[in-house]
Amino acid sequence: MKPLIALAEKIDWVTDQFATIAKWAVLLSCVISAGNAAVRYLADRSSNGLLEIQWYLFGACVMLGAAQVMRVNEHVRVDVIYGRFNGRTQALIDLVGLVLFLVPTMVVMIYFSWPLFLKMYQSGEMSSNAGGLIRWPAMLMLPLGFALVLIQGISESIKRVAWLTH
Repeated sequence: MKPLIALAEKIDWVTDQFATIAKWAVLLSCVISAGNAAVRYLADRSSNGLLEIQWYLFGACVMLGAAQVMRVNEHVRVDVIYGRFNGRTQALIDLVGLVLFLVPTMVVMIYFSWPLFLKMYQSGEMSSNAGGLIRWPAMLMLPLGFALVLIQGISESIKRVAWLTH
């Protein structure tokens, strides 16, 4: 079990690194948004590129931060029934949910989002807006974010099994 716990710790470390990127992405998105609004109202100028980079950064925040939200157990959960169970039953419910629902769903999401990213990357697809940005960096956030949630789900499964078997 020790090698699996070590793997879970490495996955948690990777998740933490991407969470740091997500934190900076949301801050940068807010700064760009405020700056763009100020320039628009003060100088009557705007940039589609700046609007799009805000969207890209916010998407990065969501997709790169989702695994961290799961890691620190702050994701949305309906606790009406779950909260009434003891820790062992909760860990079993988590484990079943992770193995039967989260992991397969993330595999499917990666399967469908990866070809979309590759298509945009290979074609160099650009936004149709004047001054718009290349689209593949935003599309990369989908398979990357789903992969991060997948590996974090594996980490959480390892931790639940370890807790249940100690």
